[in-house]
Amino acid sequence: MTIKNKVATVVVVGDIGRSPRMNYHVMSLLEHDYYVNIVGYLESSPIKEIAQSSKVCYFMCLLGRTRFIIDFHNYTYSILSLTNHSDNILVKTAKKLETFIGRLSHANFCVTNAMKEDLENKFNIKATVLYDRPPQHFKLSSIEEKHSLFLKLADVYTEFKVNNTTTPFTEEINGVIQLRENRSALLVSSTSWTSDEDFGILLSALEKYEQKANIFAGYPEIFCVITGKGPLKDNYAKIIRKKEFEKVKIIMPWLEIEDYPKMLGAADLGVCLHYSSSGLDLPMKVVDMFGCGLPVCAIGFKCLNELVRDKETGFVFNNEDELAEQLLNWFYDFPNYSKIQDLKQTIESNLKEFQELRWQKNWNLFALPVIEP
Repeated sequence: MTIKNKVATVVVVGDIGRSPRMNYHVMSLLEHDYYVNIVGYLESSPIKEIAQSSKVCYFMCLLGRTRFIIDFHNYTYSILSLTNHSDNILVKTAKKLETFIGRLSHANFCVTNAMKEDLENKFNIKATVLYDRPPQHFKLSSIEEKHSLFLKLADVYTEFKVNNTTTPFTEEINGVIQLRENRSALLVSSTSWTSDEDFGILLSALEKYEQKANIFAGYPEIFCVITGKGPLKDNYAKIIRKKEFEKVKIIMPWLEIEDYPKMLGAADLGVCLHYSSSGLDLPMKVVDMFGCGLPVCAIGFKCLNELVRDKETGFVFNNEDELAEQLLNWFYDFPNYSKIQDLKQTIESNLKEFQELRWQKNWNLFALPVIEP
């Protein structure tokens, strides 16, 4: 199908810069020579390629002969239900409005097979599954990139620096940058600090790790980096400051957009505490981590197996005890992994397979035929 003067309007019900999936939609449309209008809240900047493109406008035009397509990431009414009863008038109105508009569209996308079935069975809305996939810039960081990132962060977060040439993870000797043999382990998590993630689980698991690591040899110091901003960040920061860890350091940096994939690519293990308000969406942060070849410990919910396979691409836990056990097993004899070599190789192999299908290729396969039928 050939379309002249192709124009698309992408509507983000939220902050454009903090909606990576919608940013990726825009990038994919630009790849196919669309002019793109973006509607949303411009609280933080979109990715650089969008911000600098002459084919992007941040307003909506009235267009004739336009296809109306909705991308269901989650249900708004289920998110509202986290802080309101399901009988609340706001929740009920949001549900009616969301499902009514969903039936008016020409086509729909959704993020899981579970959501596809739910949309059709409950609301008679048909949708095409478009899984999140990592773009190309989510990849394993080189040793030089790791060293540079840690020294850059050390200007604000002094925990990242031992001296001018050494970090807790890397060192420069005779002009050569290398990983330290006795380096700390880097654990990373990202969050929007909202009520659908209970970081108390991670803090309790780290306390259990600390207790065992202080008694038995073979467990490294853990640097736990938690990125992101949101309404509950200050509350958790106060709780963390009261902790008296010896084998654990918790840092809560705000990373520049280009440094986020570098941090994931530098880490040794990821943690995801997103449990989904609807039980039907998948955490994009895990997709980002997998794109960097980073195994993830993720809290379980009913459709998580569409992304995370226990002991194949990472680990699934249900409480702080299970997460603590996974941390202790993964980091014992770090960085040699002497007791879990076979498991580690299996996970690395499966993540390499996952990395073969990136966002643009996946979008061309499953989204483009819907947009240009």
